This record gives sequence, structure tokens and C-alpha cells, in this order.
Amino acid sequence: MTYRVVEHDEGWAYKVGDVFSETFPTHDAAKQAAEAAARAQEQAGEPEPIEYQDEAGKWRQEESDGRDRPHTDVKDTQPRMG
Repeated sequence: MTYRVVEHDEGWAYKVGDVFSETFPTHDAAKQAAEAAARAQEQAGEPEPIEYQDEAGKWRQEESDGRDRPHTDVKDTQPRMG
């Protein structure tokens, strides 16, 4: 899962897929928020029941152990000077 720091809505945001975060006034603020969100996404959670619809449209219930977390990274799209 990649968090991309991008210009957005007269400021800066991070984007995951097609979804934007809130807008931040500076690039550095957006990058810090993206890094914090990426770290939080990788942290294990508590075991809990989950319910989802499979490819065939059937609803399934399972117990999530809370350890199946995605790998994340942050991509900085601001060009560097020099």
C-alpha cells in the first residue's frame, strides 16, 4: 500500500489509491501525516470477527487474528532542487 504526497486543493495531501487525505498547508505537514498513517496501517490489531462478500457473492464470516497487516510505504512526489 503506497501513500503518495501530492499537491491537492491549493495545498498538500497524501493519497492512497484514488482517495485523498485532508489538505495540509505544507508539503512537510502532509508528508508527516502520510508517514504516521502508513505506520498505523502496519500495526497489528486485536482479534475480531469479520464479515465479507466473496467473489461469488456469498457472505462469509471469519475470525481475524489482527496480524494480517499490509506493507506500506510513502512516495514523495515533490521534485527536489539541486
